[in-house]
Amino acid sequence: MEIWINPACSKCRSALSLLDAEGAQYTVRRYLEEPPSSAELEDVLRRLKLEPWDITRTGEPVARELGMESWPRDADSRGRWVDALAAHPSLIQRPIITADDGSAVVGRSPESVRSVLE
Repeated sequence: MEIWINPACSKCRSALSLLDAEGAQYTVRRYLEEPPSSAELEDVLRRLKLEPWDITRTGEPVARELGMESWPRDADSRGRWVDALAAHPSLIQRPIITADDGSAVVGRSPESVRSVLE
């Protein structure tokens, strides 16, 4: 299992505490320091069963600078979204947990974090 975190994020710290309390084995990826590639993002999105705009932090300053709120959310624009997430990892919702069974979750709640432990 791998968890993508920003150490400054309280949701990330909470997810790590919960994983530790459950004795889970995991690898931490500080995704702002080691950004995922477009291919890695595509894999995670497939595992999450989400689209790139679903995991984009559109309130971030860089999202406003790029005008992402007005970007189309369709198949033709999907690559543009993925490329923007790869180029600006601060736009990626966090934490993202990829489980060994091939599933993944955005671990913003204790319930979602626990779901990868079952």
